[in-house]
Amino acid sequence: MTRAEEILVSAGQSGERLREIVDACEAAQLRIKKLPALADIASGKVSVKALRDVRYEDLLGREEVHLDEAGIKGYLADKVVLVTGAGGSIGSELCRQIIRFDPRLLVLFDAGEENLYSIEMELLHQHGFTRYVTVLGQVQDTALVEAVFMARQPQVVFHAAAYKHVPMLECNPWQAVTNNILGSRTVMEASVRHGVGRFVLVSTDKAVRPTNVMGASKRVAELLMHGFQGRGTTFMAVRFGNVLGSSGSVIPLFRSQIERGGPVTVTHPDVTRYFMTIPEAAQLIVQAGALGQGGEIFVLKMGQPVRIADLARDLIVLSGKDPAEIEIKFTGLRPGEKLFEELITAGEGVLETGHEKILVLRSESVAVESDGKLETLLEAARCFDSDGVKKKLQKLVPEYLPVSCISS
Repeated sequence: MTRAEEILVSAGQSGERLREIVDACEAAQLRIKKLPALADIASGKVSVKALRDVRYEDLLGREEVHLDEAGIKGYLADKVVLVTGAGGSIGSELCRQIIRFDPRLLVLFDAGEENLYSIEMELLHQHGFTRYVTVLGQVQDTALVEAVFMARQPQVVFHAAAYKHVPMLECNPWQAVTNNILGSRTVMEASVRHGVGRFVLVSTDKAVRPTNVMGASKRVAELLMHGFQGRGTTFMAVRFGNVLGSSGSVIPLFRSQIERGGPVTVTHPDVTRYFMTIPEAAQLIVQAGALGQGGEIFVLKMGQPVRIADLARDLIVLSGKDPAEIEIKFTGLRPGEKLFEELITAGEGVLETGHEKILVLRSESVAVESDGKLETLLEAARCFDSDGVKKKLQKLVPEYLPVSCISS
């Protein structure tokens, strides 16, 4: 017997191989740490002592994203770039990726003061980037959006601002309409009016056959994007699933529950989700922005779906705990929650793009502003009419099957 107490694994292990090692360590009740990459040790960037815990992202085994840097530089270099939701999980990572391509000015637009301040300080002090301005406000504020576009004349817009928490929006559906739909329309209208070259809408897999208000609202935003295409600005959307470590991600909740000794709460034994990392998602959004010809919905290849119960168990093991001692408690699906998420819906033709991780959808889309349905939806939102909002959304998105808010 070796009487080993801890296992050190080298960098570069595949996700599959690392999972085998983690399973073996669990069986032997051994702790596991990951060594830094040999190249980083050799270059002096890190010490061989710079061990870290194996993270769940390591088990996903995501390969490095390969970018067409020349194509991306072609539409971002020396451009005025506006990012809405710039302080959020995706928005802030978009900012980190964008500054690599030397924009003339980066306009940081966010409704959250703390988030906006955080990304500003990071850009300034960690990255030494000074060519930015901050705008504290809401995307549905027409006068503010118009003033920003008039003053800054952005040439590229990444629209990441959105409310995304499914159960919260089930019980406050007017906010999904006001922020996700009216806000998107406001920024799209300003983009057309001021001659923006490219507009990238950050969407979600929950827009596919939605069962919740959040997904339905994002689907309407996609339809609006189609409606604005052809008016001078090149519009496109990027649809993907759950992002590890994002605001609202289940992993921070699981970690805190594990630290308290459990139970770890999972909604259903069979619930599955697609996952990718924040940097991977942001890099592919930026890449998709270079590919768009107008009106496309790009879909990021998310790999294999993951059972949330398995994710919880893996996190228990990676936290150095015994799964037999921490209960996984199933609490039931929440309002609007699906067992399985989808990235593509019926009638959407899927095409390769030339990039290994990005697909493009071609579909027939109907205008959402021509018959007054959108205005009646906005009126229901202004009246805080929950049932009215869901009924009007269903008229705009026929595949949407609303679920009533359940009070606890």
